[in-house]
Amino acid sequence: MRVGARPGPWKRGPVLAALALLLGLLMLLHARITDRGGLGSLVETFLPWFGLFVPVLLTGALWRRSASAVVALLLPVTVWLNLYGGVFSDKSHPGSDLTVVSHNVNADNSDPAGTARDLVASKADVLALEEITAQAKPLYEKALAKAYPYHTVQGTVGLWSKLPLSDTRPVDTQIDYGPLGDAKPAEVTMAYNRALRTTVATDHGPLAVYVAHLGSVRVNPRTGFWTDSRDRNAQSLAKAVAAEPNERVVLLGDLNGTVADRAFADLTSQMRSAQDEAGDGFGFSWPARFPVARIDQILVRGVEPESSWVLPSTGSDHLPVGAGISW
Repeated sequence: MRVGARPGPWKRGPVLAALALLLGLLMLLHARITDRGGLGSLVETFLPWFGLFVPVLLTGALWRRSASAVVALLLPVTVWLNLYGGVFSDKSHPGSDLTVVSHNVNADNSDPAGTARDLVASKADVLALEEITAQAKPLYEKALAKAYPYHTVQGTVGLWSKLPLSDTRPVDTQIDYGPLGDAKPAEVTMAYNRALRTTVATDHGPLAVYVAHLGSVRVNPRTGFWTDSRDRNAQSLAKAVAAEPNERVVLLGDLNGTVADRAFADLTSQMRSAQDEAGDGFGFSWPARFPVARIDQILVRGVEPESSWVLPSTGSDHLPVGAGISW
């Protein structure tokens, strides 16, 4: 009688089945999640990691011998594979015309000269640095001078190049805004400027290169996932890129967000991710000790990404990212 009273495999584990369906719907409809309190951005930042819930739920389903939960898990598995299944194939191609590297060197870096030596070893043709302090600036300039005869530093971001630079200028990403920001003199705002634009003279013609370090994000109980500064910077940067007359453009920088984040829709609608196009794996770059997200980006327009990779740790809390591009 007890055996006959037990629920069948299709009736066991209704909670597990419901959780599996909710997981699948969350990943499938992530773009529809409200961004109030930055919830949508937070979900999209760590969306690949939601796949880890699948083996957890599968273990529960097998333990409960729930056929309904196992079948329900087909939804999140299918959605995850549709979103990220292609990530694990190597999309790179041999050779490139130009190698670019971007690195947030960390304002608290205790060994700028050592970081610079590591970056020289990457043999990049164009090297972008973010979070350069006034104290560390001369150390980077000295350590990189021999390998990179051309360079510019605009506030806390800089570009070192083996090829000549021209038409260099800071880019206003609305770090300061409103009446108080407008009232600040240029020499004050320039000290903490976080974006620049320059032209690199290549053998294939001029290449517009942008270097940017967008505002930080914060997670706290009152405001949730606070992204106001970053989102404002991203919109301003997207406008600058849209107004760029050169059809060949590369954006290097710490955007403090993944390209899946809706905050970058205006950028990603006009530029492609080198990692998505020519990388192998997720290419996570932060934090350096245990990377969980790729917030350091190389985006391109008018050129072809041939390869994309993450470089070894340099002592910063970010990992450097590199890409090979061709015309």
